[in-house]
Amino acid sequence: MKNDKEKATQLYGEIRNGQEEVDRARRLVSQELAEIGAILLSREDFLRFTNLTSEIADFSEGIAFRLDEIANHKWNVPMDIKKDLLRLSEGVFETVLKLRETVMVLNYGASKTMEKAKDVEIAERKVDAIYRELEIKLLCSKMDFPAMVLLRDVTKLLEDSADKAEDAADAARILSFMM
Repeated sequence: MKNDKEKATQLYGEIRNGQEEVDRARRLVSQELAEIGAILLSREDFLRFTNLTSEIADFSEGIAFRLDEIANHKWNVPMDIKKDLLRLSEGVFETVLKLRETVMVLNYGASKTMEKAKDVEIAERKVDAIYRELEIKLLCSKMDFPAMVLLRDVTKLLEDSADKAEDAADAARILSFMM
């Protein structure tokens, strides 16, 4: 929003490091599940959940890269598009927070997990609405073509992140039946 190229590059580096940490954690979970797999009936469900959530980190790294490139090239992005992009990213953040809440209640039983997973679905639907509106606004804008393409990718990756959070909430529902 502030056209701060240095801050964008710094944040991109932080997100890349975070994404690498997520990959290490996912590999560790996979290794541990392989070691105790014979006694754990729901190991495939755990793997599915960890893979879905790690994809959100992958998408975040792609988003940060594209935003960093827009800042580095000093392409102009209209303020109304920046504001809508902020709304979209806040919606995705809300969806991921709802997913976190879903995971936090796994030990409290299936009914509580189902309730929280429903909140993820509601948040994801809000993201879909913002995404559709912003996608059309982007295509109708008079922005430089490269910036428009990168921002369209950013919006799609954000929307995909919310979709993955919803898929992960579904995986958490399944896990709640096993716990």
